[in-house]
Amino acid sequence: MPATLPQNLRSDAQENRDRVLAAARELFGTDGLHVTMREIARRAGVGPATLYRRFPTKADLVRAAFVNELDACRSIVVDALADVDPWRGFRSIIEEVLVLNARNQGFTDAFLAAYPDAVDFRTQREQAVRAITAVARRAIDAGALRADFVLDDFLVVLLAARGLSSTTETERVRAARRYAALVIDGLRASDRHGPLPPAPRLIPSVIPA
Repeated sequence: MPATLPQNLRSDAQENRDRVLAAARELFGTDGLHVTMREIARRAGVGPATLYRRFPTKADLVRAAFVNELDACRSIVVDALADVDPWRGFRSIIEEVLVLNARNQGFTDAFLAAYPDAVDFRTQREQAVRAITAVARRAIDAGALRADFVLDDFLVVLLAARGLSSTTETERVRAARRYAALVIDGLRASDRHGPLPPAPRLIPSVIPA
């Protein structure tokens, strides 16, 4: 019996961790990052002490909950940079990031600015901004993306997509794909476009200078 007890304890601890992460992903994805740690513990069926033993701070839990989304975001921008077609690369960022956002909207909150002390997220944000800027510049130079596009427009698109949060995930994804098509059509270079109004200045609040 004593020989199996440590293994059982390790198994129980892993199951508790898995339940906490599943609950966090679900609640962050549907309700955003304002969900409390106590709510997450209750949804996971564990006590607050168990939750804080595994994740001492909410930032720790957010990072662990969204590690897969961070990897997906990295892959999206890397693939877009590698695409030989600048416009296709730019389109893929809009389409795939909006779908990623639709599947788990808490990730957008975390990625943009929710935890400025979370070094991993800050590094990812800076890398993503540089990559998206490079992809957009290539598309503008190729005459495919409207010349008055600025990176703040991309953040406006992401923030506007937060309005999809009241629907189911399936419907959010369908809506995100349609929204992406509308956005891409509006960003395509065309003589029929009129000038855009002045852009909001959002980037400095997200990415340190």
